[in-house]
Amino acid sequence: MRDEDDTDGASGPTAAAAGGDGGQFELREHTADVAVAATADTLGGVFAAVADGLTAAMCEEVPADGERFPMRVRAESPEAALFDYLDECIYERDVRLVLPTDHRASVGRVDGEWVVEASARGVPLADVVARDVKAVTYSEMALEETADGGWRAYVVFDV
Repeated sequence: MRDEDDTDGASGPTAAAAGGDGGQFELREHTADVAVAATADTLGGVFAAVADGLTAAMCEEVPADGERFPMRVRAESPEAALFDYLDECIYERDVRLVLPTDHRASVGRVDGEWVVEASARGVPLADVVARDVKAVTYSEMALEETADGGWRAYVVFDV
């Protein structure tokens, strides 16, 4: 995992906010892409905070309406679970035509796999002005437990 000040060419934070599941995130400029650096007390909290950062990368003002919907992913590692969860958020946006926001997530191991049980509130895309985020990438992705038992993550999105 990178130090919070190590941005590998990024020009610094462009926005910071508290995530809906107790975590915090910062949007960071990243060449032609956008990156999210997030922290939280729990693994599920940092997943939700990165997803909240994804939402913020797509839309500056999010209306309060929208119905909650569930998401569930399984993967072989925590990093793969984070990638698949964020990819599922983008997929849900494209299929449901909603902006996933107000993310909640729990992450655990079940039968040797990492399972993410999550939900988001889906705001109709017709109600927002949203920037297109094309994909989550493994480029520079980092996920680690901190010395105090919390979690931090860094994820780059293709825009």
